[in-house]
Amino acid sequence: MQPHQFNLTKAAYSVGELLAILPISRTTLYRAVQAEQLKATKLGSRTMFLAPHVAEFLAALALPPNA
Repeated sequence: MQPHQFNLTKAAYSVGELLAILPISRTTLYRAVQAEQLKATKLGSRTMFLAPHVAEFLAALALPPNA
């Protein structure tokens, strides 16, 4: 899945940036990371989300449950 299909224009997003564009809470975001539905990357002490990983996460949400 390509990031541009979801209008993701940056290479990586911080937690705050991702929360600004997704209609989910910080808790839900971190639960997705813990459940390995969304891959987070640490850059020093910052948690970042690479655009391709965000696109994969969004694509998975759009699939039917048994697809």
